[in-house]
Amino acid sequence: MSKEPEQACPIAPVVDIVFSRWTTPILWTLHEHGRQRFVELQRRIGTITPKVLTQRLRQLERDGLVLRTYHPEVPPRVEYEISGLGRSLAPLFASLASWSAENLAKVERARLDYDGEETAPTAPR
Repeated sequence: MSKEPEQACPIAPVVDIVFSRWTTPILWTLHEHGRQRFVELQRRIGTITPKVLTQRLRQLERDGLVLRTYHPEVPPRVEYEISGLGRSLAPLFASLASWSAENLAKVERARLDYDGEETAPTAPR
């Protein structure tokens, strides 16, 4: 029996799942606005293409974070909502939103300071 080597960072798999491109805006939108049809979700997110939204929704459904409901009507209707597992991420998102409000300006200031240093001749870092 071979044992997998320990990961350097135990949260890396979660970060890969939750914070991949477009996943966070999709989960945030479904959490904030509830059950939505594809076009509603796409409109709220804005710049996502239909192809990418379809791919991400399928992956989120596969991961158990989003539920898809098909209504066999004419025309057919499909709705998406965040699952209980997806909702369990709400405290994480709330913490990140709070951190963002408190620190994003500091990050921007640090970037400006750093970029300003790049143009001035300085000793190597």
